[in-house]
Amino acid sequence: MDMLKTGWNFFQNEVLGMAWLNRLIGNLINACGLDATSKIGGSIQFFVYDTIKIMVLLGVLILIISYIQSYFPPERTKKILGRFHGIGANIISALLGTVTPFCSCSSIPLFIGFTSAGLPLGVTFSFLISSPMVDLGSLVLLMSIFGWKIAVAYVVLGLVIAVAGGTLIEKLHLESYVEDFIRGGNSLDVPQEELHFKDRIKYAWEQVLATAKKVAPYVLIGVGIGAFIHDWIPEDFIVKVLGTGNPFGVILATIAGVPMYADIFGTIPIAEALLAKGAQLGVVLSFMMGVTTLSLPSVIMLRKAVKPKLLGIFIAICTIGIILIGYFFNAISYLLI
Repeated sequence: MDMLKTGWNFFQNEVLGMAWLNRLIGNLINACGLDATSKIGGSIQFFVYDTIKIMVLLGVLILIISYIQSYFPPERTKKILGRFHGIGANIISALLGTVTPFCSCSSIPLFIGFTSAGLPLGVTFSFLISSPMVDLGSLVLLMSIFGWKIAVAYVVLGLVIAVAGGTLIEKLHLESYVEDFIRGGNSLDVPQEELHFKDRIKYAWEQVLATAKKVAPYVLIGVGIGAFIHDWIPEDFIVKVLGTGNPFGVILATIAGVPMYADIFGTIPIAEALLAKGAQLGVVLSFMMGVTTLSLPSVIMLRKAVKPKLLGIFIAICTIGIILIGYFFNAISYLLI
């Protein structure tokens, strides 16, 4: 048992967490005449280490996930979802969302396509919530920084929000609040060409390049903010605003995350730095969920597809769910950290 635990800790710290890379960068900074424990040296170390680690993991994860995704083009996904009914359909939809686009704006065109194809509204909303919030990449990246307990809990509770939110929207019968051009749209049942192994690898590699190019600016911005928080913002300030002394920290973090636009890869470095400075676990994860699920650009895009009442209900469901999960994480954080 001890050997298994030791092996897992090595995998989590040295393989996923790339602790060896952090030590190497620290030694290089010291060799260049800077002190890696100073504010400037620490900021450089944090920025270089987190940027390389996230981009390397991102590339590997996108390659694997995109290969899996090649088996689930929109038409096949629609057929799979069409076989299920009730809450089972919401669960399958949320799970399929974990192997699809990495940000909320990328998920909306698929949401529109599924809705136009006649899939139940609750099912499509379960997909829309799940897709940016809890993809497979987030599970591995969260494991590399926060450990497997937090990563698994984050993904499971994110799926709970997706299923519960979609089910509630289904029960409210809000189909009339979808824009007419979508409800009246036609979906062509185009036969899907069977891809060979080389085709799938080519597709996956193209997705790696395209996604890396798209998310790189947000990763750099996120790591830059994380480096600033990590070495320049006083710890007592973070604890005062986002620590146990502020019962409204979860609400503040959720609201603060909404106007931002980034995927989970850009928010993880910020969350890492906030947690290291003393922010509560639930506060940090609520911020991540708010950014990835309710970013302002995605809300604007979604407004083109649904009417204000449905948009408001969607935002309210996600916001309340994220806040409740944030407080839940705060309550059980002693079990996870």
